[in-house]
Amino acid sequence: MSEPSHPNRVLPLDVCTGSQYVNIMPQPVAHHWMEDVYAMMVGSVLIALGLAMLKEGALVSGGVAGLALLLARITHWQVGLLLGIVNLPFVILSHRTMGARFTAKTIFVNLILIILPGAMPLAMRGSGTEAPFAALVGGSVIGMGALALARHGAGIGGFGSVALWLFRARGWNAGRTMMLLDLLVLLASFPFLSDRQWLWSVASALSINGILFVWHRPGRYTGY
Repeated sequence: MSEPSHPNRVLPLDVCTGSQYVNIMPQPVAHHWMEDVYAMMVGSVLIALGLAMLKEGALVSGGVAGLALLLARITHWQVGLLLGIVNLPFVILSHRTMGARFTAKTIFVNLILIILPGAMPLAMRGSGTEAPFAALVGGSVIGMGALALARHGAGIGGFGSVALWLFRARGWNAGRTMMLLDLLVLLASFPFLSDRQWLWSVASALSINGILFVWHRPGRYTGY
């Protein structure tokens, strides 16, 4: 066997033994159920915080979260309640495509999100969130919350269930899939927002999906 072109170079997670490289990548380790619960709680809090920031900034976003924000703007209903209602058909879809375990976790997350978005404005009262801050920071916070859920086999439901199913079944990038679905919601919201609000709403959707695009990709994570 010929010598490697760079005999002194050791690749990450590889060790050099003579003229051969041996991979010592650890095997995937399952999350403990307490880690799953903790991650779902943290992810839900982040998503609720992001939703509250977008609502305070009078913005919409993509996905079912954006649809719930749009319906809340029209009906003046509580965002979390609308999110739960909109998600019902997608929960059925997730049971068929992602299995009972994923669906049970998603239902748990949705029950938390029915309550938390209504409580967040009380903590943020008088904050006067501006549209740029709400779009960029709020969107990124929602993206990190969705990422935490995805890492532990859960989701918000809705378009996220579709995106996660396509990611697992076909390896489609979750961020790109969500962007396509988000575009439909953003186009539907256009008549109800000012031009400035709509553009910052687009920015919020890009912020959410940017997180998933960078970090939720095949081969980037071995835990389950």
